[in-house]
Amino acid sequence: MNIVIVESPAKAKTINKYLGSSYEVLASFGHVRDLPAKNGSVDPDHNFRMIWEVDPKAVSRLNDIARSVKGADRLILATDPDREGEAISWHVLEVLKEKRALKDQKIERVVFNAITKQAVSDAMKHPRQIDGALVDAYMARRALDYLVGFTLSPVLWRKLPGARSAGRVQSVALRLVCDRELEIEKFVAREYWSLIATLATPRGDTFEARLVGADGKKIQRLDIGSGAEAEDFRRAIEAATFVVTAVEAKPARRNPQAPFTTSTLQQEASRKLGFAPAHTMRIAQRLYEGIDIGGETTGLITYMRTDGVQIANEAITQARKVIGEDYGNAYVPDSPRQYQAKAKNAQEAHEAIRPTDLSRRPADMRRRLDNDQARLYELIWTRTLASQMESAELERTTVDITAKAGARVLELRATGQVIKFDGFLALYQEGRDDEEDEDGRRLPSMSQGEPLKRRDLSVTQHFTEPPPRFSEASLVKRMEELGIGRPSTYASILQVLKDRGYVKLEKKRLHGEDKGRVVVAFLENFFARYVEYDFTADLEEQLDRVSNNEISWQQVLKDFWRDFIGAVDDIKDLRVAQVLDTLDDMLGPHIYPARADGGDIRQCPTCGTGRLNLKAGKFGAFVGCSNYPECRYTRPLAADSEAAADRVLGKDPETGRDVAVKAGRFGPYIQLGEQKDYPEGEKPKRAGIPKGTTPADVELELALKLLSLPREIGKHPESGLPITAGLGRFGPFVRHDKTYASLEAGDEVFEVGLNRAVTLIAEKIAKGPSGRRFGADPGKALGDHPTLGAVAVKGGRYGPYVTAGGVNATIPSDKDKDAITLAEAIALIDERAAKGGGKKSGKAAKAKPAKTAKAKTAKPAEPKETSKTEAEGEAPKPAKKAAVKKAAAKPQSATNAATSSVPKTASTSKARAPVASAAKTSAAKPAATKAPAKKSAGKARG
Repeated sequence: MNIVIVESPAKAKTINKYLGSSYEVLASFGHVRDLPAKNGSVDPDHNFRMIWEVDPKAVSRLNDIARSVKGADRLILATDPDREGEAISWHVLEVLKEKRALKDQKIERVVFNAITKQAVSDAMKHPRQIDGALVDAYMARRALDYLVGFTLSPVLWRKLPGARSAGRVQSVALRLVCDRELEIEKFVAREYWSLIATLATPRGDTFEARLVGADGKKIQRLDIGSGAEAEDFRRAIEAATFVVTAVEAKPARRNPQAPFTTSTLQQEASRKLGFAPAHTMRIAQRLYEGIDIGGETTGLITYMRTDGVQIANEAITQARKVIGEDYGNAYVPDSPRQYQAKAKNAQEAHEAIRPTDLSRRPADMRRRLDNDQARLYELIWTRTLASQMESAELERTTVDITAKAGARVLELRATGQVIKFDGFLALYQEGRDDEEDEDGRRLPSMSQGEPLKRRDLSVTQHFTEPPPRFSEASLVKRMEELGIGRPSTYASILQVLKDRGYVKLEKKRLHGEDKGRVVVAFLENFFARYVEYDFTADLEEQLDRVSNNEISWQQVLKDFWRDFIGAVDDIKDLRVAQVLDTLDDMLGPHIYPARADGGDIRQCPTCGTGRLNLKAGKFGAFVGCSNYPECRYTRPLAADSEAAADRVLGKDPETGRDVAVKAGRFGPYIQLGEQKDYPEGEKPKRAGIPKGTTPADVELELALKLLSLPREIGKHPESGLPITAGLGRFGPFVRHDKTYASLEAGDEVFEVGLNRAVTLIAEKIAKGPSGRRFGADPGKALGDHPTLGAVAVKGGRYGPYVTAGGVNATIPSDKDKDAITLAEAIALIDERAAKGGGKKSGKAAKAKPAKTAKAKTAKPAEPKETSKTEAEGEAPKPAKKAAVKKAAAKPQSATNAATSSVPKTASTSKARAPVASAAKTSAAKPAATKAPAKKSAGKARG
C-alpha cells in the first residue's frame, strides 16, 4: 500500500479516485505543528533552536496517519507546491519519525500545480526528496515573525497601553496606510482653471481643444491659478480666429497583461468584483480543489499561490485553439506570447493562475458553480485567454491649433485615439484603482491650414485633490512593488490590520484608525529601522537567498536579532510619560488642527485653563485635559471625530438643560447639561449610543429616550422587585434583581412591556447560567485530603477532574464524575502529585521560583494564548499566573530543531503533560540574550 499525504480532505477524496486502490490518500488538514504561543519557543542563545508543538486538533489525524504508514510500503508527501507546502510535508515527516512509524518505507515528495488526473499522474512519475532549502526559508520566516511578535508586542503593551500587537510585515503595511493619512492631512488644495473650446471644422464636425500655450509660453495644468487670469484668456479666445497648424497621427500597439499571479488576481478581483483579498483566496481554493464534473471531481484552476506569470506549453496551445474558434485567426498572434517572471525566487516562480482546461468556458461552468465562484472563474479564464491574444492596434492623433486675437497668439490642442483593431480588448481590459484622464475620443478629419470656428467655450474652476486612500487592491499592489511580504500572506495581513482595529474599510478604502496611527508613530520613533520599506524588502530578499541555498537561515536570524534586541533594550527604561510626550509632538498636526478663531490649539474647551495632551488608557490613546481630575474633558485623537460627535441637539423639556452628543475616551455618548449645571460632587447624566448608530444619526428625540434609560417597566409579580430595561455593552436588556436577559430588537428597550419582560427573565433563569466569568466550575466538595485540604470534583476544559491543594487529577473515562468517592479522589490526587503535578506540599506551594527570574529580567508574563495568522506569529497580551498554570496542561508534542539544513526533532511529553516538560527536552530551555522569555518561562516551570 502507498500512503499519500495532502493538505485538504477535498483534495484527498479527489486524488484517491485518480490513483486507485493501491493508494490511500490522507489529509493533514493544513499545518500540524507550530511554535508554542509562549516565550522561549525560539532560542537565540542556542543558534535559534526552535520548539515545535503539535496542534491539539491535529493529534488524532496524525495518529491515524502514523497507523496507516506503519503498514505501508511507500510514503508520498504531496502537499502544496510552495514553501508552506514543503514545510507541512517536513512537519508531518518529523512527527512520524517521532512516533517511530517509519522503518523501511520509501519516502518521496511530489508536487502538482493542478488537481487533474493528468497532472497528478505526471507528478507521481517524478518524485523527489523534501527540499531542505525551502524548509530552511520557512523556518527563518517563522522564527523572524515569532521573534518580532513576542519581543515587540510586550514592549507595546508596557509602553503604549491599549496597543494590541506589532508584526514584521503587518507593521510596515500599517505604516503605508498611515503615511497616506498623513499625506491627506498635510495636503493643501490649490486652485486652478481650465479653458476648453468647442470648435467646428468647415464640414460642421465638432471637437474639443484645450488651451496649452499663450504668447510663446506653455500652459501646464496648474498654471492658470486665479479667476482673473482665466477671465483674461476667456476674452482673448472669444475674440480669436482659429486655424489648424499641425495634424499628427501615430500608430500604437497595446499588449495584453500577463496571466494572473496571486497578487494581480487579488487586485483585479477587488477592482472588478469587489472581493476582499481573503474572500478571493477562499474562492480560488475551492476552484483549485475542484467540483464534480461527470461524476469525477476535477480542479478548475491551477495552484493559486504563485509569483509566476508563465503558463505551460499545453495550456498555450489550447488557448490559441480556443481564441481561433471563438474570435477567428486574426486574433491569434503569429507566435505564442512568453512572459517574464518577476519573482526573484525561481523555486517559487510556479505557473501563473489559469484554468486547467480552457475549453471549459465560463458560460458552461456557471450552472455548476455558485455566483462568486462563477465570477472569479470567468475573470481567470478571460485574463488567461486574453494573455495569448493579438495586440490591439491604435492610432493616436494630435491636432495643434493657433488662435489669434489681435497681437496675442494662443495655442490649443486636441487629442484623440482610434482603435483600428481591438485584439485582446475584444475580450478583456484591466481595471484601474484610481481612474486617470484618458482621452479616447475620436477626432474628425482635419488638415493643416484649415480654418475652424468656435462654437462654445468652457471656463472651469478646479481644485487639486489629495492622494486617494488605499483600496485593498492598491495596497496589495504597493506592497508587491516594494517587495514587502509574500503573495500568500497579503490577504491575512490585511485581515489582521482590520481585526486589530488599526484600519477600517469604508467605501472600499482603507482608513488609518487612531489606534493604528499611534502604533506606527511609536514604531517610527523607537524602532524606525524595522518599519522602513527598504529594510523589510531586503529581509525578504535574504529569505529568498535562503530558499536558493545561498545563505544559512541561522545567519539571517543572527544578523537581524543582534540589532533588534539592542533596540528593544534601548527603550526598556523609558517611562510611559516620556513615550506619550514624544508621540504627542509627532502626532500634533493630526491631533490638534488649527482653530477657526486662531486660538490656542491645546486650550481645554471645557475648563479653559488646562492644556490638552496625549494620554493612554486601557482602551488606547486619547486626548485629555492636564487639569484632570478636576476637569474630565476627553476626546478621541482625531479632531474631526470630535467635531462629528460634539454638537448640541436641543433642550431637555423637563430640565431646560442642553442635550449634546459628545466624543469621549471610550467613544461617542450623549450628555445632559454641563458640569456647571449640577451640584458639587454630582456628575452630568450620560447615555451610550447603541451599536450600529453613528453620532450623526442621533437626533434630540432618540437622545432623550436614551437618557431615560434604564427605565422601570414595573414590579415582578412574584418578588415585587422592579424590572428595568437598559442598554449595555452587549446590547439592550431587561433586569430583575441580578438576572439579565437580552432583548431581540434594539428599539424594543423603549417599548418592552411587563409581561414580555417577565417571560424573558423566566426563560433566562430556566436556561441557567451560560457560563461563569472565567469558565470555571465551582465543583462539588467531597471531603478533605490528609495533607492538601479540601477535595472537590469539577468539570474542566479537558473533562472532569478532582482537585486539592493545587493538584489536579483527571478522572478516568470509565468512572462517572458524579459517582466518584472521596477515597478514589484522594488516590487519583496522590498518584498525580507523585508524578510531579501541582504543589506537592505546603512548603512547595509557597515556593515562587518566578521571583528568581523576575530579579534577572523585567520581561512580561507568559501569554495565555495567541492569535496566529498566515502572515505572522504575533504575541498576545500577557496573561495572569493562573492562566499560565492552566495553559501548562495542554497536550504537547514539542520538537527541537537542530542546526542542520533540515533540523532534527526530539520527542517530548505525553498528552496533558506540563509545558515545562517540553523545555526539558531542549536542555532546560536556556536563557536568551536579554531573553524576553526568562520571567514567563520561570512562571511556567513554577
